[in-house]
Amino acid sequence: MADRHPEIDVETHDEPHDESLAARLNWLRASVLGANDGIVSTAGVVVGVAGATGDKGAIMLAGIAALAAGAMSMAAGEYVSVSTQRDSERALLTLERRELAEDPTGELEELTQLYQAKGIRRDLAEQVAHELTEHDALAAHAEVELGIDPDRLTNPWHAAWASMAAFTIGALLPLLTITFAPPAVRMLVTVVAVMVALTLTGWVSARLGRSPSGRAVVRNVSGGLLAMGVTYVIGSLVGTHVG
Repeated sequence: MADRHPEIDVETHDEPHDESLAARLNWLRASVLGANDGIVSTAGVVVGVAGATGDKGAIMLAGIAALAAGAMSMAAGEYVSVSTQRDSERALLTLERRELAEDPTGELEELTQLYQAKGIRRDLAEQVAHELTEHDALAAHAEVELGIDPDRLTNPWHAAWASMAAFTIGALLPLLTITFAPPAVRMLVTVVAVMVALTLTGWVSARLGRSPSGRAVVRNVSGGLLAMGVTYVIGSLVGTHVG
């Protein structure tokens, strides 16, 4: 019997059973995706402008504008989204508090039935529901019925700043690369740098999501190359006609 325990530990060692660990993984995954957006969108802009003109100042200005606009857009969008989610969670918690105050017996029975629905036999479900209600009735109902932890509601400001930082970090790569690379190899160096970065973000996001990394990397790199290719062609056509 003693020999079996180490095997169990090895197999489940890296599984995010702890809720705080799972939340951190979700934040990390969101940060990787934010950086990925910064890489692709900014690379598309600077490559498109480079297709229209070889003026280093114009390319750098466009890249800075894309970085600033994208970072602010990401921050604002994340703030609004998370604020809306938190408002909804607060409203649900308020409703649950009222129901617990008005009909504690009915809420206890509801909690019991929720545990029964998870496969727990009636007598044990009653015992669990009763003990959790005595400990913290709101937390018990919020977790099982609503999937919410009342003490860990997402902070919209944290989400906004994290999104802005991740996007900025990603956007700096193509901006700095195309700005400081020698003019003769500017496009080549930028495309290679972006491909390497997208390979990394695709691999990391796949690992965090426990999915095959090969397909994720191919999708990521292909999308980035497509974005740069389209904007370069558009920039070249516009530059030719305007010039």
